[in-house]
Amino acid sequence: MDTTKKRHTDNKEADILHAAEREFLSKGYAGARTTAIAEAAGVTHAMLHYYFRTKEQLFKRILDEKLRLMGQSVLAAFGQPELPLMARIKDGIERHFDFIAANPELPRFIVNEIFAHPERYELMQENIRVLLNPLQYSLQQELDESAARNDTEPIDARMLLIDIISLNVFAFIAFPIIQPLLGDLTADREHFFAQRKQENIETIMRRLKKL
Repeated sequence: MDTTKKRHTDNKEADILHAAEREFLSKGYAGARTTAIAEAAGVTHAMLHYYFRTKEQLFKRILDEKLRLMGQSVLAAFGQPELPLMARIKDGIERHFDFIAANPELPRFIVNEIFAHPERYELMQENIRVLLNPLQYSLQQELDESAARNDTEPIDARMLLIDIISLNVFAFIAFPIIQPLLGDLTADREHFFAQRKQENIETIMRRLKKL
């Protein structure tokens, strides 16, 4: 395949993936239509099926890519041995929050899909294990060593990761509900989430800090 043709193919595939992401996140798997995806991507329905044979295959590609990007972001933060443990944890919280902020519809979409179609969780489990298992084991070792030195409070790494995920994700899932209730606090959406990010960091840091 010559360079021009390959670039054209890559661009078409990227257009389909971008259109599919918008369609799936806004309407869910059941509500998403491949005809709408093809139209938004500027391709024929037949061409969409040429690149991605089934709706399920396209859905899995989107989900895999999002989990991969999140994993890269979080693991990059914790994989900086030159930084102290607490600095890496802070960086991990920030990177995870920033990823959710860049993909605000993703948490609600995943939760809805799991509740509506529990069998779909099987698509995610392996990717989540690949991301979390190495992280939690290495993180637990460092947390234990830090606690043994009396630098930080003892904590189960799994609980720490749950704390980070739940604090970061909640504001985005709940925002449509809490926005009318919090008045001027949520009037400026960008400012509100900047405040939440800092509050989440301080909450986790206080939990770990040795009193």
